[in-house]
Amino acid sequence: MYDVDQIRAEFPILSREVNGKPLVYLDNGASAQKPKVVIDAITRAYSEEYANVHRGLHYLSNLATERYEAVRGTVARFLGVRDENEIVLNSGTTEGINMVAYGWAMEMLQPGDEIILSVMEHHANIVPWHFLRERMGIHLKWVETAADGSLDAQAVIDAIGPRTRLVAVTHMSNVLGTVVDVTAISAAARDRDVAVLIDGSQAAVHMPVCIDDIGCDFYAVTGHKLYGPSGSGAIFVRKERMQEMRPFMGGGDMIREVHRDFVTYNDAPMKFEAGTPGIVQTIGLGTALDYMMATGMDKIAAHEKDLCCYARSRLDGLNWLNVQGQAKDKGAIFSFTLDGAAHAHDISTILDKRGVAVRAGQHCAGPLMEHLGVSATCRASFGMYNTRSEVDVLVDALELAHELFA
Repeated sequence: MYDVDQIRAEFPILSREVNGKPLVYLDNGASAQKPKVVIDAITRAYSEEYANVHRGLHYLSNLATERYEAVRGTVARFLGVRDENEIVLNSGTTEGINMVAYGWAMEMLQPGDEIILSVMEHHANIVPWHFLRERMGIHLKWVETAADGSLDAQAVIDAIGPRTRLVAVTHMSNVLGTVVDVTAISAAARDRDVAVLIDGSQAAVHMPVCIDDIGCDFYAVTGHKLYGPSGSGAIFVRKERMQEMRPFMGGGDMIREVHRDFVTYNDAPMKFEAGTPGIVQTIGLGTALDYMMATGMDKIAAHEKDLCCYARSRLDGLNWLNVQGQAKDKGAIFSFTLDGAAHAHDISTILDKRGVAVRAGQHCAGPLMEHLGVSATCRASFGMYNTRSEVDVLVDALELAHELFA
């Protein structure tokens, strides 16, 4: 049984008030709140177990190393990866995608080669490829969404041409909530010897993920959306792709020997993890993933599907509200504008006065905003601890905003 009241009790911040109202936190797409078990793990790591990792022979260093390295296996289990050595630990999705851009794409692509992107990508899965466009002459090929906000997997597959070397797509849109059939895309790309990178920042939070079934080459996640600390994350890199990559950054840990005339790199995945890592952040991430797996990803997904259906029915009843994206397969993420001159920032401010936290702006998705023909939207994004009653509070606050701007 999924006891949302019990889950809410495990997140301390959810008991506070904002502007004299109970907090209704609907900005999970930007960053999720943290359960007490994660907060306690971070506190314990700093107060009782802290030392640098991989470098010392003393007790605390060995303990910190053990705690840190155990997270690699936790991430592998969470993402459905059999070999934990295909997991590179890092600061989040942005670092992971940049690592692929600099360490793999710059090594493997030539001027005139193509990278396929969808128009609904987050800037973290756009800007690194623009770097390659500017510096190497790589061509970016864009696939647009359908009128309902869905992304047709076949349209992505049909865009693959003789110069395509990489398909880089989101698994779930951070603006529309659209879920993409990345398994079909990965299978077709693999048949054409084209690599696939998936931005899993949103999808991995809301539904079970099994990378071994998906069959992609790279899959990036970020910890602060997974109820873990900021500055934590990981990327799956298929072993064959690791062999094609050069190190992204140089420093400690990624090196085996350093001499005046040459260096010898460490084995993967350590080869791609330079410098002192986010030790405590990563330990906190492991605790967060354990928490989610203990709760049950299927149960979390079912709870959020119910929220999504309920929110959609309530929001559809507001005929002056313009919800962007109505794909059949979507997560509990809703971006919207109001009829009239109300700006997204104004709407967000009014909602905040009622204790409702939403995001307003372009959501790091400029090309999608252009495609949708809007300058900005408000976004309500739900998580494992949100409830139907909070949907009702959101709707009441939106009705107030509509009255003020009518």
